[in-house]
Amino acid sequence: QVQLVESGGGSVQAGGSLRLSCAASGYIYSRYCMGWFRQAPGKEREGVAAIDSDGSTSYADSVKGRFTISQDNAKNTLYLQMNSLKPEDTAMYYCAADRLRRCGGSWYIEPKYNYWGQGTQVTVSS
Repeated sequence: QVQLVESGGGSVQAGGSLRLSCAASGYIYSRYCMGWFRQAPGKEREGVAAIDSDGSTSYADSVKGRFTISQDNAKNTLYLQMNSLKPEDTAMYYCAADRLRRCGGSWYIEPKYNYWGQGTQVTVSS
C-alpha cells in the first residue's frame, strides 16, 4: 500500500517562507517521479513542480525562482521550499507519485500520477 503524507503547511504573510514535506512509504520511493500540485478555491488543481528519480526538476512558470523541489532518498521524503510567497500561492498543496522514473514534459498532468497525498493547506496573507 503506497502512502503519501504531506506536512508543513500553515499561514504566513506575503514575502515569507514555508517548507512542505511529503513522507512516502510502501514502495521504492527513489525510483519514482514525484510532483507537487496545488488547488486554490474555485480553481482547478495545477502542477507546481516535479523531480525525476535522478534529480532533474521542472517548475511552473509562476513559481520559478521562488520554489525549490528536492528529495531525500534516505528518508523517503519529498520537499518543497517556498520563498517570497504571494497571496496567489494560497492553496491546498498535494504531493503525488508516478511509477515512471522520468517525469518528462507531461510532469504537470494529473492523470500521469498514480498516488496522491491528502494535502496540506498554505495560506498567504497580504
